[in-house]
Amino acid sequence: MISTVLIALSLSMDAFAVSVSSGICIRGLKPFHAVRASISFGFFQFLMPVLGWYLGSAFSVYISAWDHWIAFVLLAFIGGKMFVEALRKKAGNKQADCGPCQNEADNSKAGERDCSESADIRSFKTLLVLSIATSIDALAVGLSFSVLGGGIWINSGIIGGITLAVCLTGFEFGRHIGLLFEKWAEAAGGLILIGLGVKILIEHLIAA
Repeated sequence: MISTVLIALSLSMDAFAVSVSSGICIRGLKPFHAVRASISFGFFQFLMPVLGWYLGSAFSVYISAWDHWIAFVLLAFIGGKMFVEALRKKAGNKQADCGPCQNEADNSKAGERDCSESADIRSFKTLLVLSIATSIDALAVGLSFSVLGGGIWINSGIIGGITLAVCLTGFEFGRHIGLLFEKWAEAAGGLILIGLGVKILIEHLIAA
């Protein structure tokens, strides 16, 4: 049981990083979206070990050879697009010469300024991509459970439940950070996703 909890905490760190990133760049993130995203991350962390279990060792070579590249490409693409769009918005704001009325209108909508759609977890499509990208490693865990002959349903339930709780914490943590660093919030969120993708890639290349 203790080993499963430790595995769950380790696997949940990727989803935690994405949660912090979203909490940072989406100002005024509604509890509904945070809860929905946490459930999605938790569900896929539960589902992937189960899939890995049933796939078995016959497909382990193909999975282990490509899982880190898939995760890296997905996270780097979303994070990179998010970072570039944040810089473009910042450059556009510098060039804009707004009058007092326009400034007041912009200020009244400040609470609505959010991430670009490419990294906005309020979009179901984006949430699905991020949920898959951060849970691919759990496939290998399911395969290892299969090889070792351990149970899968209880272990997967623990992994999914812990991930859900960790992500809820991550959204709240990121939200408070975003209030402090609002100016660079979206860019910081993009860099977190890129760094996460690089981390996953490096870990697997070193382990290979």
